[in-house]
Amino acid sequence: MSTSYETDVVAWANEQAGLIRARQFALLDLEHIAEEIEDVGKSEQRELANRMAVLLVHLLKWQYQPDRRGSSWARTIKEQRKRVLIRLEETPSLSGKLNDVKWWADVWSDAVAQAISETGVDTFPDECPWAAEEVIGPDWLPV
Repeated sequence: MSTSYETDVVAWANEQAGLIRARQFALLDLEHIAEEIEDVGKSEQRELANRMAVLLVHLLKWQYQPDRRGSSWARTIKEQRKRVLIRLEETPSLSGKLNDVKWWADVWSDAVAQAISETGVDTFPDECPWAAEEVIGPDWLPV
């Protein structure tokens, strides 16, 4: 192995892929490969959480600032729903997150913090008042 994981992770990854393709399994850096595989899963989870938080922020703004509703917010809601659904289709194991109370609490906390920052409103609920099916449903909007 000529490139260290710590020195250049991209070169290291390319070398590891080459070793796998050449079936030189004894030369593989298995510990770091395992870490990288776990990181892929974490990255997918972060992507879903970030998309959902952006969606929730815009749903909060939609509900709490009805006089400022516009096509831009509607487009963002539609786009984030689309991206969340794509993420769930491409990685079905992530759908379990929609039933995970801690995950929802973390995503909701992030969304509320961002919504407060963007709106100045600070009277948002402590917990998400909407069901996951509503949040990602194509036509639902809070009133």
